[in-house]
Amino acid sequence: MKLENLYQKMGIEKKVYAYGQKIEEALKERFAAIDKTAEYNQLKVIDAMQKHRVSDIHFAGTSGYGYNDLGRDTLELVYAEAFHAESALVRPQIACGTHALCIALSANLRPGDELLAISGKPYDTLEEVIGIRPSCGSLAEYGVTYRQVDLLADDSFDWEGIKRAITPKTKMVHIQRSKGYQTRKTLSVLEIGAAISYVKSIRPEIICMVDNCYGEFVERIEPSDVGADLCVGSLIKNPGGGLAPSGGYIVGKEACVEHCAYRLTSPGLGKEVGATFGVMQSFYQGFFLAPTVTAGALKGAIFAANLYEQLGFSVVPDGQESRHDIIQSITFGTPEGVIAFCKGIQAAAPVDSFVVPSPAPMPGYDSDVIMAAGAFVQGSSIELSADGPIKPPYAVYFQGGLTYEHAKFGILKSLQQLVKEGITNVP
Repeated sequence: MKLENLYQKMGIEKKVYAYGQKIEEALKERFAAIDKTAEYNQLKVIDAMQKHRVSDIHFAGTSGYGYNDLGRDTLELVYAEAFHAESALVRPQIACGTHALCIALSANLRPGDELLAISGKPYDTLEEVIGIRPSCGSLAEYGVTYRQVDLLADDSFDWEGIKRAITPKTKMVHIQRSKGYQTRKTLSVLEIGAAISYVKSIRPEIICMVDNCYGEFVERIEPSDVGADLCVGSLIKNPGGGLAPSGGYIVGKEACVEHCAYRLTSPGLGKEVGATFGVMQSFYQGFFLAPTVTAGALKGAIFAANLYEQLGFSVVPDGQESRHDIIQSITFGTPEGVIAFCKGIQAAAPVDSFVVPSPAPMPGYDSDVIMAAGAFVQGSSIELSADGPIKPPYAVYFQGGLTYEHAKFGILKSLQQLVKEGITNVP
């Protein structure tokens, strides 16, 4: 069966397929550059694994206290090596990216300290962690104050605003690499590095923490290469390679990471405990695959940007600009557009393709959210997925695809659904 005919069998009309092929053809040179970055990062990961003599003995699981878990301890050495950091904490007990960030914040801030966000408002689920929205156990309840400096209109750092905001109470600076549920650009590693250098020039002792979610392996360097004291992310995003069933990571300066270990487990215990329950092979193999998987997701995001931009929709990043994470936002301006897009993504999934997503309340969010994710790992956003809050400007956030081919199919299914509902058409 011809490829075009197979697409038609799976619900993609000829005109939608032809439009997608035209978009893809113009991206070949750019995709080749992404493959070169993936090759560089692949070698970086292999080098770290070889240096620390990874063997099949490291795949064995532990139970109970998890004392002397060789696989866990070696994996943390591998992460620290690959991220060029002093230390790492990589654990299945970290439930999600928000949990990893909460650990990093709570472990390194004390009553009377101030947290300063210099890339604007953090991602929605951190609002309750910080206490922007009151919640049980927030940093605010423990006497940690919070302020923020918004990015300028051109999405660059407000240097003067940052300088004015830093006070003797400022203990930690928060920088969010990805856009979250905003339509700002994603920050490059070099931009993050410049901000860290600027903060350190004012007060060197300030801890600079970067929320690195969705950014790992998109570039050849990470925030830990440019001075971040803490760099934090989720294993069911880029670094888990689609195989990690759970978990999160924190890499950075040894003292800061050690504090995180004491917060995750218990004072006095730290890194010494924490059973791995047989997930180590998935963690190692997922990290090994992560550069290639991330490259496929990045290609899918660029394909989506160009496809929808040429149909007249506002996309961030736009079709031509450099990329620093795998998130693609597309603004439809109506709830119907967001919902139709997510229906198409869900229909392209290998798991639960027959499910029709609909908006619903979600913990940690201040509005109904729609999520499309027919994933092998629940909520895994390195797998083909899309989500968005049902509130203005009615933008959807697309990410993932364990392979570019799946990401491409998902985008074509989303477009097909929008055409079916009369929201757009193809030339």
